[in-house]
Amino acid sequence: MSIRFDSEARIFVLETAHTSYHMKVDALGHLLHLYYGKTIGTGDLMQLYPRTDRGFSPDYYAYRTHRGVSPDLLPQEYTGCNVGDFRLSCLTVADSRGAFGADFTYVSHTVEAGKYQLTGLPCAHAEENDAETLIVRMQDEATGLTLELLYGVFAQQDVITRAARLTNHGDTPLRLDKAASACLDLPFGRWDLLHFHGRHAMERQLEREAVGTNIQTISSVRGSSSHHNNPFLILCQQDATETSGACYGVMMVYSGSYQMDVERSQTGLVRVVSGIQEERFAWNLKPGETFDTPEVILSFAAEGLTPLSQQYHRFLRRNICRGPWKDKRRPVLINNWEATYFDFNTEKIVKIAEKAASLGVEMMVLDDGWFGTRNDDNQGLGDWTVNCEKLPGGLDPLIGRINALGMKFGLWIEPEMVNENSNLYRTHPDWALTLPGRKPAMGRNQLVLDLSRPEVVDYLAEAIGKLLREHHIEYIKWDMNRSMSDVYSRTFPAEQQGEIMHRYMLGVYALAERLTQGFPEVLFEGCAGGGGRFDAGMLCYYPQIWCSDDTDAIERLTIQHGTSFGYPVCTMGAHVSACPNHQTGRTTPIDTRAVVAMSGTFGYELDLGKLKRTECTAVKNQIKRFKRLNDLIRTGDYYRLTDPAENTYFTAWQFAAEDGSEALLNLVVTHPQANPLPIHLCFRGLEEDAVYELDGIDYFGSQYDHDGGKAIEDGIHKGMRFSGSTLLYAGLVLPQLFGDYPSVQLHLTRKG
Repeated sequence: MSIRFDSEARIFVLETAHTSYHMKVDALGHLLHLYYGKTIGTGDLMQLYPRTDRGFSPDYYAYRTHRGVSPDLLPQEYTGCNVGDFRLSCLTVADSRGAFGADFTYVSHTVEAGKYQLTGLPCAHAEENDAETLIVRMQDEATGLTLELLYGVFAQQDVITRAARLTNHGDTPLRLDKAASACLDLPFGRWDLLHFHGRHAMERQLEREAVGTNIQTISSVRGSSSHHNNPFLILCQQDATETSGACYGVMMVYSGSYQMDVERSQTGLVRVVSGIQEERFAWNLKPGETFDTPEVILSFAAEGLTPLSQQYHRFLRRNICRGPWKDKRRPVLINNWEATYFDFNTEKIVKIAEKAASLGVEMMVLDDGWFGTRNDDNQGLGDWTVNCEKLPGGLDPLIGRINALGMKFGLWIEPEMVNENSNLYRTHPDWALTLPGRKPAMGRNQLVLDLSRPEVVDYLAEAIGKLLREHHIEYIKWDMNRSMSDVYSRTFPAEQQGEIMHRYMLGVYALAERLTQGFPEVLFEGCAGGGGRFDAGMLCYYPQIWCSDDTDAIERLTIQHGTSFGYPVCTMGAHVSACPNHQTGRTTPIDTRAVVAMSGTFGYELDLGKLKRTECTAVKNQIKRFKRLNDLIRTGDYYRLTDPAENTYFTAWQFAAEDGSEALLNLVVTHPQANPLPIHLCFRGLEEDAVYELDGIDYFGSQYDHDGGKAIEDGIHKGMRFSGSTLLYAGLVLPQLFGDYPSVQLHLTRKG
């Protein structure tokens, strides 16, 4: 059993393979958080929290005459509201008189096999009975508000998921102005906060800073998890590295506006509270109604950032992603966007597909511009019917010609948006989110459809479903290209307008659920102007997400590096794009572009017909190499060997099979130097006593052949053998690499 309860001491212990999580019901019935970290023995840890009468920290009423038991000092599993804990709160609730307050005490608990589920929200699922659920029921006597704390314990994966369920068992309505998913208290230690900020086309840039005395907030108010912050953070010891130091991960399974706050209190306790963004949030809870909060995924690693990342990678692949595509190699695709933008017709697309098919590409994806009057980004969104001027006869003739080449066919959609210049808007202007009496802000000259309304979800499910039923479409790229403003729904009364942002997200999830369950054979890729909604919530429906609209390979090194701290490479949409790059103007060798894109889903986004003969040969070899290495890339353990922010000379990363049988090292020189220092690297994830053969060594750059690189006589070469201990501790030195952004791939296999 991974969940135990000592009824005499009233202590809960949740155990995973390498961690312990302790809670205690105190004498007044409050649920205290005692410990989370490396596995420890059983026993009451209340000795860590001696009674202290600290000035201006009020005591519970029962202790008013013998002080020192304060809600402001004790570590909490989930805070009450307005009851004397002045640190970050989990909840703000008001009764019908406008009185704010809730004080939850223990009622009962249950332990169940399998994993709890949430109403209308994505969350982790259990496979092969690899989880247990703990439900702790708490009650606020004054309001009748019931709190159920939900814990999913994935013992072998060192993951604990959390969520909260609030039910109004009183006689009068309640209003939730804040309803967090989880609170994590770390009473001791000094910590660094790692978070992942950015902007459009520069997402998930790693920032590391000490947890200070101010409240540090990672959040989005944009209606999506956003390009600007990611709903994932790490708290680690201040001297923690990739291979040492205690590290805690907190990841939200939510794609809307969110808030993650970190505070160090007067006693040094560090608290993390994660949940729905409280700005403009107000949820009315009538008697008998229940509100589920989004899920949070917690994980702990005692030995550095790398094992923490690997725990998240395995968990997301296994227990977040769903459907038949989650464990498959994705087709190598060609997307026409950077080749044509809106200027295409059937013959142009077929010509691109013919060249792609001859080089081994497996899927042709038709991007924006195929529907309605969509000749630019000012019109047509919402009208999901084919533009027969561009595509005479519709989609079927085009799909037939693509399929005849032996290729699959995919399509771009943006179902959540509408242009004013569209039949849909002219018919249903009230379906757009706009404020009464005001002109709306326009992002990309489009508005957001009101997916809080079931009839809008129904319309989109039918329109997109009709496309998938009537045409042989095997891939959908689902885009979302603006942040949400002017949020107001015309079907809800004034007192419920604070619910719209969250109801919108529930509508998105409902639509995604209907389409992915209705068409399980279709591969869905998420996108929001690139990486603007790259989160575990969307990964419950789409096994991959377009990582960024920045397709520059050198920029992608930093973007994919930051993304890798929480998300596996098989979820990162990555393509070889045109050069000079359309976003930066940079020119990078086509093989280096491929080395970077292979650490993702892999595809192409350019006009292959414009490539030189040597580049076409390179593309053929890239596709063969990707197919050969994909199982290792997709399921192997990922290692960050360098930090792009610290090592400006080169960036290196590695994959190793979980059983240590093979490894792939990737390296890109980002700043070629005269008279450079040696490129020295040690491998990770190998067996010390095994022997490994270097059976693949490919150098790419302006001075190397496009057939995989010519051999370099000096130094390491194909066929060399090394002990695992040599590779792990002595390492290898690579020859000096010349030219513009050269790269290397080394493949090792275990022998004997």
